[in-house]
Amino acid sequence: MKVGLAACSNGHSEQWASQVDELCQVLNDMNIETVKAEHIMCITDEFSGTDVERAQDLMQFYQDDTIQAIYDISGGDLANGVLKYLDFETIKNSDKTFWGYSDLTTVINAIYSQTGKESVLFQVKNMVYSAAELQQKRFADYIKGANNELFNIDYDFLQGQSMEGILVGGNIRCLLKLAGTKYFPDVTGKILMLEAYGGESGQIATLFAQLELMGVFEKVAGVMLGTFTGYERANLKMSVFDLLKMHIPEGLPVGKTHDVGHSHDAKAVVIGRYYRF
Repeated sequence: MKVGLAACSNGHSEQWASQVDELCQVLNDMNIETVKAEHIMCITDEFSGTDVERAQDLMQFYQDDTIQAIYDISGGDLANGVLKYLDFETIKNSDKTFWGYSDLTTVINAIYSQTGKESVLFQVKNMVYSAAELQQKRFADYIKGANNELFNIDYDFLQGQSMEGILVGGNIRCLLKLAGTKYFPDVTGKILMLEAYGGESGQIATLFAQLELMGVFEKVAGVMLGTFTGYERANLKMSVFDLLKMHIPEGLPVGKTHDVGHSHDAKAVVIGRYYRF
């Protein structure tokens, strides 16, 4: 198997270079050959290259018949800059799956809205972070077809008892960067996955309010809350669900999972796939 390592969002600082090398070695040990995009390391400020250059890196992987999957290992703020330079017709006709998380929520949901294709919300660099051993086992088992533990998420319902539909969303802040653009997915009848790394009550409340004002909560079949890292660490009086309840219809199903988000032991979900919870 041969995969491309892309970086559509912020470039990697020099101190992260060893992580990229370590990840390549981990994948190599699983018999996965890696090809690194030209623009991964920071060149100017947070940029590894221009929006055009980073988009070209991604499209080169889509156009290379030897590449079987694309793992984006970046995050931050810059990923939506590549969107207008992507050839979605080529992406649509490709059999490759795009993997990424956090700021790559913009690319993942744009791929779904423009092509209907699935993408995986997951950071493969979790395999070199603090839960490396666990994540390497999950990933290796998935690659070998031994089990699907990487994608098996546990959840509880906070409101309602069931929901089903195609999953969209991801990081709430980054998803909302698509608001008002053609890349924002049609949420009608969909399950909306929402998670966040930063933000306490004011920041998260205003993002929920924005989704309400856009009419999102009136259209979706349900909401699945992932981890809200900064919020949960702050130990605030109101829960994330308390904030959400201010902005959603009373009967809208809401679930909660600790398996999706920015934690190093997070699992993967597939944006664009039909789920039944």
